[in-house]
Amino acid sequence: MHAKTLVSCADLAAALGKQPLVVVDCRHDLSDPQGGERAYLAGHIPDAVFAHLDRDLSDTGKQGRGRHPLPDAEDLCARLGRWGIQRDTQVVAYDAADGAFAARLWWLLRLLGHEKVAVLDGGYAAWAGQGLPVSRTIPRPRPTGYQGRYDVRKIATIAVIAARGAVATGAPLIDARAPERFRGEVEPIDPVAGHIPGAINRHYALNLDVNGRFKPPGLLATEFRMLIGAAAPSDVIHMCGSGVTACHNLLAMEHAGLKGSRVYAGSWSEWISDPSRPVARGEADPAKARLRQSA
Repeated sequence: MHAKTLVSCADLAAALGKQPLVVVDCRHDLSDPQGGERAYLAGHIPDAVFAHLDRDLSDTGKQGRGRHPLPDAEDLCARLGRWGIQRDTQVVAYDAADGAFAARLWWLLRLLGHEKVAVLDGGYAAWAGQGLPVSRTIPRPRPTGYQGRYDVRKIATIAVIAARGAVATGAPLIDARAPERFRGEVEPIDPVAGHIPGAINRHYALNLDVNGRFKPPGLLATEFRMLIGAAAPSDVIHMCGSGVTACHNLLAMEHAGLKGSRVYAGSWSEWISDPSRPVARGEADPAKARLRQSA
């Protein structure tokens, strides 16, 4: 296996125990932060280690950087080493089903230049639903010395987003939140509702088919091309509430062959930390956004 975006349950099952492979359980529930770990303890893919979104894949001690600030690269590397991951290890991340949290680990590893990382298509629900083996045994990986640095060119900062709004040819900014949150009709998590002016909405769930699997690459490419128009994929910036589900849209674009877009790590929760930053509400018009980008 040499998977870089998605891997099927069948391919993962065939690879278990047969190559340098680390499986990481990323299940999480924003309304119950300990729920993912409880689910892991109740049953997980054999030999999978557990990654907690708040504790392992974020640094929630950083102030003013959104709800899920990026962990320092040194801290993330130390965690990867404790999980037994080396630079040439194939990593497969999974969550409960849709890949929203697993994609966060996928992106973090890609920031470190780790190419052999993929998300399990369909997650634990697909694995268990196919009757594949489940374990309650907690693995004890042999620690390694993982080293790496973030490629900061792949991260869009608050300064980049603010500057984008000040020019007529701002890069396409795709918000992965649910449409009602994007429009500002409801806001169950953050203190301010709405979206960044000029952003366009694509809920990350649109990347999945009726069975909860990622759509075929060709269909994803068509849908994203309709959204971004003539813009180059490398000009696209993804965001969401806190920099987590944005990674799902990035993963979908990469799987579709539209490579090189970035994630605004702080996302909406960082943007609204300063009340002077502008907020838009209502429906955004992708066609008008594309005209603005091509002006």
